[in-house]
Amino acid sequence: MSLHRAGHGAYASYATGFILSLVLTFAAYFLVTGHAFSTQTIVIAIVALAIAQLLVQLLFFLHLGAEPRPRWNLMVMLFAVMVLVIVVFGSLWIMSNLNYHMMMSPSETNEYIMEDEGIHR
Repeated sequence: MSLHRAGHGAYASYATGFILSLVLTFAAYFLVTGHAFSTQTIVIAIVALAIAQLLVQLLFFLHLGAEPRPRWNLMVMLFAVMVLVIVVFGSLWIMSNLNYHMMMSPSETNEYIMEDEGIHR
C-alpha cells in the first residue's frame, strides 16, 4: 500500500516527508559547511537538493499527486514556476542594471561603458 494512497492526512506520509525534509536540509547544510568540494560543485548540489526538497514538499505535504484530477494542480504549479522565474530573473536584471548605472564617478562610468561596449581609444 502506497503512502500517498493511505489518505489525505496519513501520519506515515507526514512522518516520511518530515524525515526526508530533514535529511535534505542537513545534507545541504553539511555540504556547505564542510567545504569538501569546489564552489561550482556545491552550487549545483544545492540546486539539486532544493529541487528534491520541493518535490518532497509537494508530494508528502501538499499531496500534489493524490487527486483524481491533477491537471489543475499542474497548471497552478506551472504558473507558480513562471512567476518565480520572472521574479528571480527580473531581480537579477534590475540588480545588473543598477550596477551598470551606479558607478562612483562619471569618468569611471565612461570607462566601464567603453570597456563593456568594446570601444578602444
